[in-house]
Amino acid sequence: MDSGSSRHMTGLYLHAVTETTLRVDTSRGEKLRINFDVTFPALQCSIISLDAMDISGQEHLDVKHDIFKQRIDAHGNVIATRQDAVGGTKMEKPLQHHGGRLEHNETYCGSCYGAQESDDQCCNTCEDVREAYRKKGWGVSNPDLLDQCKREGFLQSIKDEEGEGCNIYGFIEVNKVAGNFHFAPGKSFQQSNVHVHDLLPFQKDSFNVSHKINKLSFGEYFPGVVNPLDRAEWVQHSSYGMYQYFIKVVPTMYADINDHIILSNQFSVTEHSRSSESGRIQALPGVFFFYDLSPIKVTFTEQHVSFLHFLTNVCAIVGGVFTVSGIVDSFVYHGQRAIKKKMEIGKFN
Repeated sequence: MDSGSSRHMTGLYLHAVTETTLRVDTSRGEKLRINFDVTFPALQCSIISLDAMDISGQEHLDVKHDIFKQRIDAHGNVIATRQDAVGGTKMEKPLQHHGGRLEHNETYCGSCYGAQESDDQCCNTCEDVREAYRKKGWGVSNPDLLDQCKREGFLQSIKDEEGEGCNIYGFIEVNKVAGNFHFAPGKSFQQSNVHVHDLLPFQKDSFNVSHKINKLSFGEYFPGVVNPLDRAEWVQHSSYGMYQYFIKVVPTMYADINDHIILSNQFSVTEHSRSSESGRIQALPGVFFFYDLSPIKVTFTEQHVSFLHFLTNVCAIVGGVFTVSGIVDSFVYHGQRAIKKKMEIGKFN
C-alpha cells in the first residue's frame, strides 16, 4: 500500500464528517432574523421605505431600527452613509401648533395639522408630521404646505438626490410565521384595512425598482450554507415594475465537533416580475419577499469517524489493493504462459 493511500486513510479518521437528519420542527415562540443588503441603482434613499408584516397580523411599517442607507452615485460609489432614524433639521422661528411663530425662551411644539393623537402632541419635524399622518391613514399631498417640510426642504432634498441610487442594509426580527417584507417608495399606512403607500409627496410619475441583492439570509451563517439570492439582480425596462420573491424557509440546526450549536435557516426561492401593461391596474411598485416556513427541520451534526468504522475502511482498502494486485498478477502470469506456449509450438513447426 503506497503513502498516498496511507495519507487518505489517516485523513479519513482525523477529519470530521457531517451527518444530516430530518425531523419535525417543534419549536415555538421564536423570532426569525432576516439579514439583507440590497442596492437600488435608480431609487434614491429618501423615498425608500421597508415594511414587514406576517399572518398573525403584526406589522412593522417604515422600519428604521438597525437599518442603514448609503447614497450612491450613478457609478455605484458611496456618497454618504446614515442610519435610518426619525428626525430632521430644526430651523429658527418655526410655526407653533397654536399658529404663531416660535419666540425667544418659548418651547417649540409644531402642529400636526389635525393628525395629533392628543392635544399636547407635537410634530416638530417633517418626519413627525408624516408619521402622524401615517397613523391616521392619511396621505401628504403637498409637503410644501406643511411648515416643517417646507423649512427642512423636503422636496428640495428629493430633487437634490435625483439620479442617485441607494444601498440599504441591516436586519429585522419578525415572528417565526409566514409573512412578507418589502422595499417600496413612499411612507406606508393602512386605509380601509388595505396596505397602501403615499407616493404623492414625491411628485413622480414612475419609480425604477431595478435592484441587486448583495446578501440575503435568514439567521446566522453556518458552514456549508448556500443563500441562492446572493448577487441576484433584476433590471426594470419599463416605467413600472414590481418584483416578487417567494421563499420557502427551512429551519436548520448545525452542531459542530465541539458541540457548539447554531440555530439558523436555509431557503429556496422562486421569482415573478410584473411590468406595465395596457388595460391592467398597476399595483404598488417595489421589491417584495414573501416567505413561508417548512415544518421540517434539518440537523447537521459534525462527528469523528469511529475507530471501528475506520478499521473497517482500512480493511476494505487493503483487501481491495490485494484483490486488484491478484487480478493483475493473474492476468500477467496467464498472458506470459500463453505467449510462451505459442513460441514453443512455433519452434516444433
